[in-house]
Amino acid sequence: MYEYVPVTEKCGYFQSPAKIGLVRLNEREVCLIDSGNDKDAGKKVLKFLNAHGWTLKSIYNTHSNADHIGGNRYLQAQTGCKVYAPGLECCFARHPILEPTMLYGGYPPKALRHKFLLAQESDAEPLTAEVLPEEVEMIPLPGHFLDMVGFRTKEDVVYLADCLSSRETLDKYGIGFLYDVGAYLRTLETVKGMEARLFIPAHAEATESIQELAQYNIDKVNEVADRIVELCAEARGFEEILQRLFTEYGLQMSFEQYALVGSTVRSYLAWLLDEGRVEARAEDGRLLWAKV
Repeated sequence: MYEYVPVTEKCGYFQSPAKIGLVRLNEREVCLIDSGNDKDAGKKVLKFLNAHGWTLKSIYNTHSNADHIGGNRYLQAQTGCKVYAPGLECCFARHPILEPTMLYGGYPPKALRHKFLLAQESDAEPLTAEVLPEEVEMIPLPGHFLDMVGFRTKEDVVYLADCLSSRETLDKYGIGFLYDVGAYLRTLETVKGMEARLFIPAHAEATESIQELAQYNIDKVNEVADRIVELCAEARGFEEILQRLFTEYGLQMSFEQYALVGSTVRSYLAWLLDEGRVEARAEDGRLLWAKV
């Protein structure tokens, strides 16, 4: 784990739970794409950089989920590097309590205030095209989270963050975390049409062709959406819909899974409501969802 995988002369990635990208800016300076899930990840990356005589100039966060910004604070404190995050992701990187708060829909209990959902605060600044080095171009990839982005390097390597899950993950869990289902599907269609020397998703194997995996992710999203609509053939409350999905997909209930999958199912329901495929109505003090 955390083995560095060179891709070209100037860029590569660290093989970790959420891949960390590295781009060499010159003979001495490098930048990172994300920073891993915690302080230990930051320590391992910094040890590698020091061994090669490289100086960390900046960290470009693709988005603010804790497993992508967890090393920010340590690396910034040790090196003085700049940290950048796009759009609303910057607010979450500066105030990480926002992530479990959003997932839970209220003040999160201790069961949700851990490093996998709550990173340490970092002094992040807004990520714009103006602060990027000439070696890196930003690619909007909204949907998985608020304002997620990816990056394409001058050597035509594309870092795709969390806009795709591996086949193995999708087959095992069925329901991947999503914030905006409509935006996510549009992002996947965009990614499906991309060409590059190499694609590096954060949670799937690097590949020279992304089309097949992008389509598999699209199919899985539509499968979940169709199943929710089927469940709404009889008017049901959110908790009943969630319980049935947990049972059908063989998921184990915990506070963390309730927050992650529950937030995702609410996002599906919101999208299906806006698409006119389901309706929401209040009956006897309950909000019920029903197929149109």
